[in-house]
Amino acid sequence: MDNTLIAHYIEEISGLVTSRLRTIFPAEWEIPVNLQESMQYSLMAGGKRLRPLLVIAAAESLGGSREAALPVACAVEMVHTYSLIHDDLPAMDDDDFRRGKPTNHKVFGEAMAILGGDGLLTHAFYSVVEAHRKHGVPAEAVLSIVEELSQFSGPVGMVGGQAADMEGEQGITSLEQLQYIHKHKTGDLIVFCLKAGGRIAGASAAQLEALETYGRNIGLAFQIQDDILDLVGDESKLGKKTQSDVKQQKVTYPYFIGLDESRAEMERLTAEAKQIVSAGLIVEPDRLLQIADYLLRRDH
Repeated sequence: MDNTLIAHYIEEISGLVTSRLRTIFPAEWEIPVNLQESMQYSLMAGGKRLRPLLVIAAAESLGGSREAALPVACAVEMVHTYSLIHDDLPAMDDDDFRRGKPTNHKVFGEAMAILGGDGLLTHAFYSVVEAHRKHGVPAEAVLSIVEELSQFSGPVGMVGGQAADMEGEQGITSLEQLQYIHKHKTGDLIVFCLKAGGRIAGASAAQLEALETYGRNIGLAFQIQDDILDLVGDESKLGKKTQSDVKQQKVTYPYFIGLDESRAEMERLTAEAKQIVSAGLIVEPDRLLQIADYLLRRDH
């Protein structure tokens, strides 16, 4: 794999998404200043922009338009960012830092952090519709994207996974329950990204299935890597404290199967993901293959 090429692609897409997110709310809208600042603070706090990257890469892997995919890429980043704001709250994970900066509620207070998250979540659906209004993505495809964003980020998806994670505890939660948490808390939104990108490009049912399976595999591998990095990662690169899972007595893959087996499972999931998109259904799979390898070797 050419690390320079994929690093350049990731940087390019991240810059594009960040630029669009700066002006994601129409200039003529009257939004309370503190609310606007709370939302932008977390949107501009950095991060990998992995989810928007996957939307655009999936669309381009089937010959779709980057510009048409951008409103959906921004939408998923808003949903992801809202989830982080709420995750960090005292009633949830009670974190002081995110991406090396004070968490939203530490800067704006709990009430404005909650409202900032609410604002980002609801505006995400407005942004998805822009793919049709401004870029001509067929209304039926956008309808499916809206439906799946609600499903994969809602009570049967990310929110359900977070609820299960809040209840998870060492000595009580089983490996099967941990897999449920990882599948929904992290994996579902990643699956959404791949399918949404596919829909923007007019993917067939078989292509959507391949993208979903790829997403399911890299999503679980990504979360296992997060579990590992929480144990042995570099705080200066992660931008947050390590050992937080241990302190909160949360179950993780290393807790159940150890570090070596966890790394082996990541390798297996990544290899399977690459095999799926290399099987002939995906027209231009190179970026998806490179992203899978990049995620496997990330250190933050």
